[in-house]
Amino acid sequence: MANLLLMAGVFLFFFVVGYLLISRIPTLLHTPLMSMTNAISAVTILGVLILFSAASTRTEQIIGSIAFIMAAFNLVGGFVITDRMLKLFKKKGKGVQE
Repeated sequence: MANLLLMAGVFLFFFVVGYLLISRIPTLLHTPLMSMTNAISAVTILGVLILFSAASTRTEQIIGSIAFIMAAFNLVGGFVITDRMLKLFKKKGKGVQE
């Protein structure tokens, strides 16, 4: 139980630090930041898969499943948004299909 409280405390601390840092990012850097968060979500998914490969308790499986779903949603959504943002920089003309 102490480990769970420690992990929750670390998560909460870095959640606040991450929020404070990201809220101060200029708009111009949002696309590269989105790509970086996609990579972090991919690492989270790998961590969940490693968790599921070992014997774990029911609570760990539930928390891991929630983490997997949230990271997968962030990963896919991030790539879709990044793709849309990058399409804004393409010139419209001959040979470009929408």
